Parts: sequence; C-alpha cells; structure tokens
Amino acid sequence: QVQLVESGGGSVQAGGSLRLSCVASGSTYWSYYMGWFRQAPGREREGVAAISRGGGSTHYADSVKGRFTVSQDNAKNTLYLEMNSLKPEDTAMYYCAASKSGAGSWSSEAFYAYWGQGTQVTVSS
Repeated sequence: QVQLVESGGGSVQAGGSLRLSCVASGSTYWSYYMGWFRQAPGREREGVAAISRGGGSTHYADSVKGRFTVSQDNAKNTLYLEMNSLKPEDTAMYYCAASKSGAGSWSSEAFYAYWGQGTQVTVSS
C-alpha cells in the first residue's frame, strides 16, 4: 500500500516553468514504477511521463518530449516532473501514480494501482 500526495501546481504564462512533486508514503517507494498523468476538462486522462523502478529508464508522451523531465529522489520518497516551455495545451490536473507491476504499458491507467489526488496546472497564453 502506498499513499501519494502531489504539489507544485499553479498558474503560469506560456513559456514558463513549473516543477511538480509527488511524495510517497506507506511502503517502499523505490520498488514502484511511477508515472505522471494529466486530465484536461472534457478529455480523457493521458500518460505524460514515467520512470522505472530505480530510475533506470524514463518514458514520455510525444507532446512533452524535450520539455518535461521526470526524476525521483529515493532518499526523499519523492517523484518530480520538471515542466519547461509550458503551453496552454498543458493546462490540466496532473496526477502521480504508482505500480508494482513490471509488465504493461507505462501510459495505461490500468498499469497503476495507486493514485494521488492531483494538482492543477494552468498555462495562459
């Protein structure tokens, strides 16, 4: 069992940056495959980025490649999403998620067992 709490969201202008954090508690954080998802109003939740157990590999949606960076600090049980060159279309509620499974698609919601409550990111033009 793991609990996830996101923070760091806010309102920025296009071209700006934000860093989201997700603190994990309740279990061995490093043993989980961690992901970031987002959901804009009227749209389905989509995978943004993910990082494998121990941070050996990372994955990104095409729409954020080169602008977003996912990382983790195992000592702090914290997952990060560094977001640069933000665009209005990045506006969404951002969620972190955790999975114990090593098999499946990182961008599939079904891959993840635990979810945070989300943090809002709003990018104005």
